Amino acid sequence: MSDTSNRPVLVVDFGAQYAQLIARRVREAQVYSEVVPHTATVSEILDKNPLAIVLSGGPSSVYEENAPQVDPKLFETGVPVFGICYGFQAMARALGGAVEQTGTREYGRTDLSVPTEGGALHQELPANHPVWMSHGDAVTKAPEGFTVTATSEGAPVAAFENRERRFAGVQYHPEVHHSPHGQEVLRRFLHEIAGIRPQWTTSSIVDEQVTRIREQIGDGKAICGLSGGVDSAVAAALVQRAIGDRLTCVFVDHGLLRSGERAQVERDYVAATGIRLVTVDARERFLNALAGVTDPEEKRKIIGREFIRVFEQAERDLKAEGDYKFLVQGTLYPDVVESGGGAGTANIKSHHNVGGLPDDLQFELVEPLRALFKDEVRRVGTELGLPETIVQRQPFPGPGLGIRIIGEVTQDRLDTLRQADAIAREELTLAGLDRQIWQCPVVLLADVRSVGVQGDGRTYGHPIVLRPVSSEDAMTADWTRLPYEVLERISTRITNEVAEVNRVVLDVTSKPPGTIEWE
Repeated sequence: MSDTSNRPVLVVDFGAQYAQLIARRVREAQVYSEVVPHTATVSEILDKNPLAIVLSGGPSSVYEENAPQVDPKLFETGVPVFGICYGFQAMARALGGAVEQTGTREYGRTDLSVPTEGGALHQELPANHPVWMSHGDAVTKAPEGFTVTATSEGAPVAAFENRERRFAGVQYHPEVHHSPHGQEVLRRFLHEIAGIRPQWTTSSIVDEQVTRIREQIGDGKAICGLSGGVDSAVAAALVQRAIGDRLTCVFVDHGLLRSGERAQVERDYVAATGIRLVTVDARERFLNALAGVTDPEEKRKIIGREFIRVFEQAERDLKAEGDYKFLVQGTLYPDVVESGGGAGTANIKSHHNVGGLPDDLQFELVEPLRALFKDEVRRVGTELGLPETIVQRQPFPGPGLGIRIIGEVTQDRLDTLRQADAIAREELTLAGLDRQIWQCPVVLLADVRSVGVQGDGRTYGHPIVLRPVSSEDAMTADWTRLPYEVLERISTRITNEVAEVNRVVLDVTSKPPGTIEWE
């Protein structure tokens, strides 16, 4: 088997909604992966020295004009290749197979038939088992030298492989949970057909990032904006392991925090790490900057800008101790993707770590988590010895409650939302649901009022939205089906205890089409 050190499996993105998920599944097989656009040339792909290449699905038909294609030269490089859905069809066509419209489309759950000799991918799996399909065209003839290893009603060639050339592919989506044996099929390609040693482990991530941080910072000093969330906490712990006391963390109390968060950071995180922490009270500064602002993008940019300005001031205050040239941020892979950082991706929103930074930034960024998904970050945090209260903390956006108020951010509105949020979090914890949900944003519709009856009198209060969601990595999410009795307790307490609120509603939208945050 080949050494996987510093060499990726490349996922070629043909516009699939699941390209990042494929990369994540490759990592679950303990092999490092990266996503590259389909516009990457064979030369550019080879420059990355890949261990293998995965061709993703996509929305096009291989016969459409201007549909993305696979350069046949890719299959002459000696690099193992695995095709999925559209990538499977493009691979078949480039190698001389046939792709046609059979008249039978398959979308959703489909039965896959595996012959007695199922090949390396499907051997010893059930002769008939469900997979997740999404195709109109189908491969009707495998390329020369390939063995057909599975079929379905609408796909005469639902899987094929050529062990000698280390090529394989499937028409279905092995990366989704709806294909129950999909992860095993992907693992078999990586380990058995491509011959890749499984070395992408939590300890290897820590070792690699510590080395990179030391190379980047050298003998310099770094400053980290610590929010109390998982991302910044793990990023800071990684940098501290690399450079020790040359890291100073700055905790900015911007007034957009949830109840008790400042105390938790100053108490729990410092006790667990021994890290040096400077707290800056910037509540008035942020409120003044946000006064009169209602546009969500403008809010994010203002908060990001003010964060940097506070850091710069903190750096000036620390000048007597030396020059802090590096800024540590807990940017994650989904942050980069949603901010348009991935080739071919739309800018869904400016992330505070990516799209909200000023052009005249005076620091060099250190982003040790930029290639990681949230679950990987949590495992790294555990490896670094951080307590569970920090590692398992539910995600909370850097802009804080500022983007959970629909409308202008004011002190009164922050107080109202902070009370409602604290009640929701307390009841979810008491019900033992913290691990079941990814996070539960609580949103104040500050520019909306509704009629209510409280204390035998007519009220005209604000609605509160509960947004409980379940997700693995924030790329996709579904609303969490909370028990009615828990929802009832949350609603009753909020409408009884929070003076400005007379209505609680539940957001039952998945992602897509909605994002997790409202702004």
